[in-house]
Amino acid sequence: MIVRKYLFYFFVFFLAVFFSGFLSGRPLLAHECFYVKRVNDGDTIVLADGRHIRYIGINTPEIDHENKKAESFGYEAKNYNKTLVLSKTVCLEFDKETHDRYGRTLAYVFLNNGVFVNKVMIEKGYAFCLSRRPNIKYDQVLLRSQRNAMSAKRGIWSNWKEKKGRYWGNRRSKRFHYTTCSFGKMIARENRLVFLRMWDAFWAGYAPCKKCMAGEK
Repeated sequence: MIVRKYLFYFFVFFLAVFFSGFLSGRPLLAHECFYVKRVNDGDTIVLADGRHIRYIGINTPEIDHENKKAESFGYEAKNYNKTLVLSKTVCLEFDKETHDRYGRTLAYVFLNNGVFVNKVMIEKGYAFCLSRRPNIKYDQVLLRSQRNAMSAKRGIWSNWKEKKGRYWGNRRSKRFHYTTCSFGKMIARENRLVFLRMWDAFWAGYAPCKKCMAGEK
């Protein structure tokens, strides 16, 4: 009888934790939590244990480094990221791949109060969606946030001006390219689609090809 009683209380406790996490948008299972020692930029932080964490699913404008000038909103994104996570404890949720080619740990980052940091950076207009297979668990959540930020003209979407052009999108990689880009030219016909504005490509959840947008066509 006593065993049944304790099993009942454990079950009730489990349900409470489960639904609390579900409603708050936090990870539903226990995840690693760590103190944030440093913020490198808008999408990369350093934990107390020395690990570099790269936020999954987003990209922020670059700050100046390696003789390259800072991009517009680069430092604004870094500073906003600081207000969110610096000197705080964050919980990490992982996807199918846990490291990138630079050795950084890939993670979805949550505050103790359930705030989804990756999502907030996009919602406030400091980042755009950067879909990369196989880590696509929250792609649709992030895209909805991006469209909200675009509609409200927040951050990088404010004062948006561009001339009509022609860009090739790759359905498989979720990247868009100038039509002169060597990578764009290699897109298989069945995976290629055309955008007449960068805005439309971003709205569809495509991210710019880093090399061709930097002039390496």
